[in-house]
Amino acid sequence: MTTPPRRSAWPPLLVAIALEVSATLALRAAEGFTHPLWLIVVAIGYSGSLWLLSIVLDRGMPVGVAYGIWSAIGVVLTAVLGTVLFGELLGPVQIIGVGVIVVGVLLVELGSHKREPAEATS
Repeated sequence: MTTPPRRSAWPPLLVAIALEVSATLALRAAEGFTHPLWLIVVAIGYSGSLWLLSIVLDRGMPVGVAYGIWSAIGVVLTAVLGTVLFGELLGPVQIIGVGVIVVGVLLVELGSHKREPAEATS
């Protein structure tokens, strides 16, 4: 009897990132409690993002890799969209920082494929 193939962790990870970024941008749009309806988006976005991140981990992606990709891509997208939606400026040092984050995530992802976890032997 064969084991069914493990489902990919990437689709829920990408949706989790989108929800987290949406929630963070909604938090900015809420301007404290001045626009409280945005807080609904915040609550749904963060809750949904963490739920999907748990699915990613359940599907076998290592926690360091999953969290690194989730948080780093979230930072990059939030920074870029913050400039587009809210006119927040990114200076040269911040742009370099975003680049360093992207390189770091790529290194973590590439490094995760070098080592396969040792299988338990009975």
